[in-house]
Amino acid sequence: MLAFLLAGLLCPLAGDASPFPGKILAADRSTGKLAVVDASGRVFWEIKNKHDVHDLHRLPNGNILTHTSHTTVVEISPAKEIVWKYESKPNDGTKGRVEVHAFQRLPDGNTMIAESGNCRIIEVDPSGNIVKEVPLALPKPDAHRDTRMVRKLKNGNYLVCHESIGTVREYDAAGKIVWFYTLDLNGRERSGGHGVEGHGVEVYGAIRLDNGNTLIGGGNNNRVLEVSPDKKIVWSLDQKELPGITLAWVTTVNVLKDGVIVIGNCHAGPKNPQLIAVTRDKKVVWTWTDFKNFGDNTASAIVWDGE
Repeated sequence: MLAFLLAGLLCPLAGDASPFPGKILAADRSTGKLAVVDASGRVFWEIKNKHDVHDLHRLPNGNILTHTSHTTVVEISPAKEIVWKYESKPNDGTKGRVEVHAFQRLPDGNTMIAESGNCRIIEVDPSGNIVKEVPLALPKPDAHRDTRMVRKLKNGNYLVCHESIGTVREYDAAGKIVWFYTLDLNGRERSGGHGVEGHGVEVYGAIRLDNGNTLIGGGNNNRVLEVSPDKKIVWSLDQKELPGITLAWVTTVNVLKDGVIVIGNCHAGPKNPQLIAVTRDKKVVWTWTDFKNFGDNTASAIVWDGE
């Protein structure tokens, strides 16, 4: 499941950019909450969560898979009860911290968890037992920056965004790197900050498309890239290509059945939308902006149609 899970999505609205008419589940650190709202800002469900949420899933049973601390992954029911929890801890022999920035409920019922600091991906069963461990190759492990989005692919491999080295890698089940793509500065100077002024190669999100290409949400690279298996850029969206919209920290990306691309735009300020849906010819189909319920640190959001 992707960070944007768009199930049963309504047809995009015609005309100028418009709010998506379904519901949005979003997590925002600046307001310290996780909430379900509609495009008008009406709140249907809300819990306090002061953690910096970097991944979020709405499961088929209606429960939410998220994290409530750097080490704690939880499944929460609509009744706001924690029905499953896993706590990551440092490996034996490691020093310092471990942080979790990505996780995924797998078709077999197990849960994949990427452990930054521990330099590994684990799969745990419903009882919390580790049933698989995949090592990750990093020269200098960093609990906060080893990984961002990680997804298990249909072929059994893992697509991993390494923020610290600005690289997306595909690992096989044994931890061998079988593909990678490293971001560049796109002809610009590196600059600090999380907002629209910041620029670097700290990649956030990536998904594998059905055509074998990889769609990358560049983080503070301020752009979206689609790259082929031979590492050629076949499509891109730069920071200021969309009229009236500036991309800041590009987080999650997803492609709908009709080819529309949904982009997470974090730290971009209230003048810019938090979600953007755009066609391949770079026409904005709809946007979502809600600074009444959420703030400028909304890294993860899920959109769907229905109850």
